[in-house]
Amino acid sequence: MRPIFKVLDQDLLDQIIKEGFQILMDPGVRIHNKEALELLANAGAEVDLKKQIAYISEDLARQELATCPNEFNLYSLKGKPVVHYGGDKVHFDPGSAAINILDSETQRQRKPLTADFIKFVKLVETLPQLDAQSTAFICMDVPEEIGDLYRLYLALNYMHKPIVTGAFRKDTWWVMKELLVTVAGSEQELAEKPIAVFDVCPSPPLLWSDLTCQNLIDCARHKIPAELVSMPLAGATAPVKLAGAVVQRTAECLSGVTIHQLANPGAPIVWGGSPATFDMREGTTPMGAVGTWLIDCAYVQIGKALGLPTHAYLGMSDAKIVDAQCGLESAGGALLAALAGVNMVSGAGMLDFESCQSYEKLVMDAEIIGMAKRLIAGIEGREEPIALDLIRQMGHRAEYLASPHKLKWFQQDLHIPSKLIDRSSYDGWLAKGAKSAWERAGKPTLG
Repeated sequence: MRPIFKVLDQDLLDQIIKEGFQILMDPGVRIHNKEALELLANAGAEVDLKKQIAYISEDLARQELATCPNEFNLYSLKGKPVVHYGGDKVHFDPGSAAINILDSETQRQRKPLTADFIKFVKLVETLPQLDAQSTAFICMDVPEEIGDLYRLYLALNYMHKPIVTGAFRKDTWWVMKELLVTVAGSEQELAEKPIAVFDVCPSPPLLWSDLTCQNLIDCARHKIPAELVSMPLAGATAPVKLAGAVVQRTAECLSGVTIHQLANPGAPIVWGGSPATFDMREGTTPMGAVGTWLIDCAYVQIGKALGLPTHAYLGMSDAKIVDAQCGLESAGGALLAALAGVNMVSGAGMLDFESCQSYEKLVMDAEIIGMAKRLIAGIEGREEPIALDLIRQMGHRAEYLASPHKLKWFQQDLHIPSKLIDRSSYDGWLAKGAKSAWERAGKPTLG
């Protein structure tokens, strides 16, 4: 029996979906993209071109929702399916687009460079708990105009896992698409065996910029999976009530699904996001807050109810260094994401909200992810009878350590962490140098 975490009862879930559809008509969605407005108008939506607002009926939205695939795979560069978007399958990737990196020597943030990105990609490849790469941060030693395509180009040189990425401009999306086509072999092969998913982000409240909307349409036209990343802030750019923030997020993503499927029915799309509560004291957007976790788990439950693959930003920390707060927040978010059955969980390695990446945190997060995956695997009987014959055989002798039964099952039933996790005695820990988790995750691990 697999443990599943749900935060909405059926009545509340139905009410949130109902209000999400209603918001599409009143107040509607502001869309700063001519092609999207034309698609909607031609499909029967009421469009105010002067105000750039589309009023989308529930019938139209449901019609387009029905054409979405409920599952698809991402493939490795070797052509193997390694990520399954759909159902309750759970996968993890590092977060994307950080603007800083935590320096391993000084434990202070600095701007990341090309060499840092290459090192990060290589590290992700060595961590089996991570299922996909990401364009994890922005290299500050190249012109801003090519920042998105440059990091994808770098990653494609060193990775084998699929990648979660995104474009910062309309024109660079096309270069990124050609990079992926070159690696995949052809446009048809890329469509049939996608190796990347593009994040596309509506702007709260209820707005699509020209850039992100065009990225959404272009992904659909070429059947490159698009991942909706809606980011309402409860109390700032969305209602402060958690359920209210989820209602707004539902409407934003329903509008994205509608535009996407009008551009190309049946193209793969993911119900994702990176919402947060708003900290009224500090004016910040805490990704490690329990309210943020609840919003994420709620909208994932809604995505599943609508039959869509899911994504969330969880497993991150608001801490500025890798400390106890960092571990608390990262573990809490990652475990809940796994229990909620999020198909792709982004955020490993991230701290300081979503602005900083850390090699050491990534290594530690990999251990958290390993534990989370073992948790949702649950408990199996494995044999029939489960233990009756063995216990009768052993009787009152505590000799299980030497039994063939132990050798047969311990690696399957127990989770064996790496040496990052210290389980030695106190004297043993002292003998190994009395290192902290930060020290164990550092240079010896990274090589």
